[in-house]
Amino acid sequence: MQIAASRKNGRPRGYIDEYRPQAKTLALLNQVYIVLDEYREHWPLTIRQVFYRLVGRFDYPKDEAAYERLCTHMSNARRARRISFDSIRDDGVITLSMNHFDDVEHFRRHVRGLSENYRKNLMASQPRHIEVWCEAAGMIHQLADVAHDYSIRVYSSSGFDSTTAKKDIADHICTIGKPAVILHLGDYDPSGESVFEAMAEDVKAFVEADRPWATVDVEFRRTTLTADQVERYRLPTSPAKSTDSRTKRWGDRGTCQLEALAPDEIADILRAAIDDVIAPFTMEFDRSAEEAERQELTRLLTFTASRENDGGRQ
Repeated sequence: MQIAASRKNGRPRGYIDEYRPQAKTLALLNQVYIVLDEYREHWPLTIRQVFYRLVGRFDYPKDEAAYERLCTHMSNARRARRISFDSIRDDGVITLSMNHFDDVEHFRRHVRGLSENYRKNLMASQPRHIEVWCEAAGMIHQLADVAHDYSIRVYSSSGFDSTTAKKDIADHICTIGKPAVILHLGDYDPSGESVFEAMAEDVKAFVEADRPWATVDVEFRRTTLTADQVERYRLPTSPAKSTDSRTKRWGDRGTCQLEALAPDEIADILRAAIDDVIAPFTMEFDRSAEEAERQELTRLLTFTASRENDGGRQ
C-alpha cells in the first residue's frame, strides 16, 4: 500500500510546502522564536516548556485549549521548516541500539573515534552512586547536558510505577554495591508526589532485602518541584484535580508542572543538587586523569593503525 506524503483534507503528513499561517498565528510563532532563541543552549525543549515561557513572558492564555493550539501551530511550523526539528523533543519512541559494523574498516574508524572521544566514568570513584530521574521524558536530553558532565545517567521515571521496573532498579543498585542517591524531578501535584513516595519506599525495601552488605542503601531526593520553589520562582499554579483521590490529603495547595520552571533554572538547580552529593576532590582528580588517558589511548591506536598499514614492519 502506498501512502501519500500529504493530504488535502485532515491533518498534514510529511512536510508542508505551502504554509500560509494567519497573522495571529504568525504573531504567536514570532514569540515562539524568541523563546527558542533565548533557551537555545538547553535544546531540545518540550512544547510544554515553550508554553509556560509564553505564559510568563507574553501573557499567553494558561489553559489546555491554548496549549493544544500551540501544539498544532508548532507542529505545522516544524513541518513547514519554520522551526527546527532539533529544538523540540516530543517523542515517546524507545529503541535498542545495535553495535553492528559494515566491515572491519568501519569498526576501526569506530574504535579510533572512541579513543578521541574517550570519557572516564567519573562516578566509578565516587563514594556514592547518583542517578537523575525525571517524570517528563522529553526533558531528559536537556538534563543530560548537565548530568553527563558528571557521568550521571538520566532516566524517564514515568514508567517506574511497575513492580518489575522497581525491582530492576533495586537490583542495579545492589550490583553497584555502594550507597545510591536518586535525584528526582517532577510535577508539584498530589499524583506526582504520591507516585514518588511509593516508588522510593518500594525500591528502598527491595534494596534493604537484597543488598550484599549493610552499607548499600538508596536515598531519594525531591530536587524539583517543591513548594518552596513554586513560591520562590513565582510559578503559575492550578487547583488540584477534584477527580484525584489524593487531592483531599493535598489540601488547598495549588499544583504546578515542572516545565513551568525555566530550563536554565532547572539546570542550575540540578547542578547544585549533584554538587551537594559528590566528593569534589575525587571528581577533579578524575577529570584531570581523563585527559591524560584520552591522549594515551589516541597514541596507542594511532601506533597500532600505523603498524597495520606498514604490514607490521618497524
